[in-house]
Amino acid sequence: MKTTSRRLLAVAVLVALFGLAGCSSSDSNSSGNSNEIRIGLEAPLTGDQKDVGEGMLSGAQLAAAEINAAGGVNGKNITIVPIDDAADPATGVAAAKSAISGGLSAVVGPYNSGVGAKTLPLYIDAGLFPMRLTSADSTQGLGFTLQPMTSQIAPVATNAITKWAKATKVAVALIFDQTESYTKDANTAMKTQLEAAGVTITADLGIDPDATDYTSAVSQALATNPQLVYVITYYREGGLIAKAMLGANTTARCMADYGAYDTGYVTTAGVAAAQNCPIVGVPAPGDFPNSASLVAAYAAKFNSAPGTWSPYTYDSVKMLAEAGKSVGSFDSAKIRSFLLNQKGWTGWTGTVGFDGTTGNRLPAPVVVVSTRADGTLYVDSSWVTESGFTF
Repeated sequence: MKTTSRRLLAVAVLVALFGLAGCSSSDSNSSGNSNEIRIGLEAPLTGDQKDVGEGMLSGAQLAAAEINAAGGVNGKNITIVPIDDAADPATGVAAAKSAISGGLSAVVGPYNSGVGAKTLPLYIDAGLFPMRLTSADSTQGLGFTLQPMTSQIAPVATNAITKWAKATKVAVALIFDQTESYTKDANTAMKTQLEAAGVTITADLGIDPDATDYTSAVSQALATNPQLVYVITYYREGGLIAKAMLGANTTARCMADYGAYDTGYVTTAGVAAAQNCPIVGVPAPGDFPNSASLVAAYAAKFNSAPGTWSPYTYDSVKMLAEAGKSVGSFDSAKIRSFLLNQKGWTGWTGTVGFDGTTGNRLPAPVVVVSTRADGTLYVDSSWVTESGFTF
């Protein structure tokens, strides 16, 4: 969360957080329940990013259900412990501390980098191994991640702007959320990359979240005569800016940054505006090779399509379970060593390997995503042809 109204909501859910994270029995590593392995799932389960969090939680729960049905991990079932950070650092710290005291074996999440900067050190200090979903470079080294990082995203976005959108000789206007760790880092990285590619930046406009309309910011950006407006926000603000771009009836192109990548972007923007403003993101859940059975299993269990980040929490839980089974415990150092040696592990999100220094995923699956007429997201085939991207 980023503003006063969100912090008020965060305070309102603190009581629920302590009950949610702290009411369950502790795991085998912490307080003696030797029949379960408790993996925390930290995500924004309430607030205006709850759609992201709910998809993350369901992906983790699907993985746990499959693992448990196959006998668990060395005879012990996995329990997914929800940790609601409401996308707010203070709320996240309270929830993380409560979950740690209740007993955990490992952690998946969080999603928001600003939250992760505060909560990930708490998990690490408690001897837990985090599989984070943060993307700001400032969270490198705090556990491992299946997500791309800012330093991996910005070069792909720059190539998409300069080669696919053909904005090399004119200029780009940047609109960014000036309150969040990821968006601020991404804005800095994009300026560096674009300027190195010879692109003139005509505007660099910082906005605050929670507004209901960003027509004024879009008008400011367009007044500088850019060929393309690049939007560096989370999905709610990104969707509203995409809507304003469509309403401006401009010839300038629109592209949204990785932070906006979510089905909620389309819901907020509307299909026409989303189609007018493609997103730099990751392959949609159904885009990955051999993903049809996993999409079907998710739909059968939850009666809905997978969330944007469901495949990433699914794979994170699967990897932790495989590591714990192989090394015979959830000792953080042993889990790290095991995962570091998995050069060709393959899951829902494709082939996975990790950099030992940063914990970053190698290779990072960064793509350009467009919107179909039915509102679903897909990897843009014209961008694939231009970039030569392969899964």
